[in-house]
Amino acid sequence: MAKNAKKEKKAKKEKKKFLGGIRSEFKKVRWPKKKEMFKYSVAVLLCIIVFALFFMLSDVIIAAVRTLLEG
Repeated sequence: MAKNAKKEKKAKKEKKKFLGGIRSEFKKVRWPKKKEMFKYSVAVLLCIIVFALFFMLSDVIIAAVRTLLEG
């Protein structure tokens, strides 16, 4: 019975230490400002559009070549 109590106490201490470490790491993070977040979002959307257009164009070209080869 005493061993279980010690194990539970030790587990609580470890959990508290772990969560404290997470909290301290979050304080070190430099969070982006609103303008930066907007810039990053626009950049991501533009990349998505460029890749979508690339794959759409590739699909159209491959389909056209296939129809030409099949006759």
